[in-house]
Amino acid sequence: MGAALASLACRAPRRPLNSLACRAARRPLTSLACHSARRSVSTSAAPIYDVAVVGGGAAGLSICALLRKKAPDLRIGLIEPSGTHYYQPAWTLVGGRAFDAAQTRADMASLIPEQVEWIQKEALEFVPEKNELRLREEEGKSSALRYKRLVVAPGLELDWGAIEGLEPTLGRNGVTSNYDFSSCQYTAELVEQLSATAGGRRPRAIFTQPPMPIKCAGAPQKALYLSAHAWESAGAAVDLTFCSAGPALFGVKEFVPTLQGYMDRYGATECYGHTLVAVDGQARRAKFQTADGQLEFEMLHVVPPMRAPRCVRESPLADATGFVAVEHDTLRHVDFENVFAAGDCVSAPNAKTMAAARKQAPVVVHNLLQDLAPAAARPTEAVYDGYGACPLTVEKGKVVLAEFGWGGQLMPSFPGWLIKNTAPSRLAWAFKRHALPWFYWHIMLPGRSWCDPMSWPSVREKGER
Repeated sequence: MGAALASLACRAPRRPLNSLACRAARRPLTSLACHSARRSVSTSAAPIYDVAVVGGGAAGLSICALLRKKAPDLRIGLIEPSGTHYYQPAWTLVGGRAFDAAQTRADMASLIPEQVEWIQKEALEFVPEKNELRLREEEGKSSALRYKRLVVAPGLELDWGAIEGLEPTLGRNGVTSNYDFSSCQYTAELVEQLSATAGGRRPRAIFTQPPMPIKCAGAPQKALYLSAHAWESAGAAVDLTFCSAGPALFGVKEFVPTLQGYMDRYGATECYGHTLVAVDGQARRAKFQTADGQLEFEMLHVVPPMRAPRCVRESPLADATGFVAVEHDTLRHVDFENVFAAGDCVSAPNAKTMAAARKQAPVVVHNLLQDLAPAAARPTEAVYDGYGACPLTVEKGKVVLAEFGWGGQLMPSFPGWLIKNTAPSRLAWAFKRHALPWFYWHIMLPGRSWCDPMSWPSVREKGER
């Protein structure tokens, strides 16, 4: 299986979240009953874990599984309040009527490895100088959990409230988002409604992209491409507008010509430097932070701005941008050597995709276990190479399998005669639509790394640069 693993077509939803492990607290969370095969843990006695993992998303679950296989005697605690896990890369496909939404979710308890203790609570505060976490309890109280090693992997927070008027109208009035589990199904409904449009004024569909960083920078335009292809196939005339806060179509220049060709094919108007700031759903108006101000729409696909969760960005673990300050290659915290991070919350300048989490998890596990192992004559450390992937669904049935590392360096998993990663491919579509979901549920999350040798990190002597 190639190194092009699951890209983050879309990530944490507005209501059912993949990883709420340190969500900004708007209301107290009530701990749910744990799966009968695992202990329900009370943190009132401040238990000490060999490893505490914050976040039950792709990175957190993969790390737990790898740790259990490589060091079964460790006491591992997973802090994750949500009872449901989502395969979010498929939400783009759901919005394009190419995937069943029900197949993107699973019971969290069924994915947590045996002997990993599930603490179904919300992380409120990191106290790394005391090797301690504060967790939310009922009635506004908190409790302590102590650790020897900490892995921070709570993902990103989608800041829906940053766009005035968005939350009350999301999922209705023509306003949708493939970054929300409920709304991605509404995307498909809106596309079908506009496909039936004939005669009269051409309806306008707007697709937005917020300032970086976001999960999978290609995801906002994936929604446009699949919608546009459906309208093209139906012979529907729809005015397409792509409004991006950024200065360019895509951040890796080698992919721009192909993507620009599809924008031209679909007749999309491209508006750069356009940041969505308000939505009036009933009036069908979108307001942008530009001189021309407002645009009317029949369909508005919104990607909200994103940031690290509050418990991360307001903690001693954060850098000036609010993300966990790690060494970019080892994923170890720059100040607290017993703290690691993986997934979308890290400060490393890689693409925030699920493919990146797949490559980061073995790096964190190797380096963490090296710390716990008896002193070795030549200790080693694993190195993350910056890999990320973004399978760009440019039409239903074709994908541009964009894979790249630090500085936009191309890192294709397949030989060019099989899949040329700068060109649309039917094989790449089959890879994303069929192979990657199976791989995610059956190889990545269970930690079956022996089936995925391309995820094995390079290793060097500790301290070597």
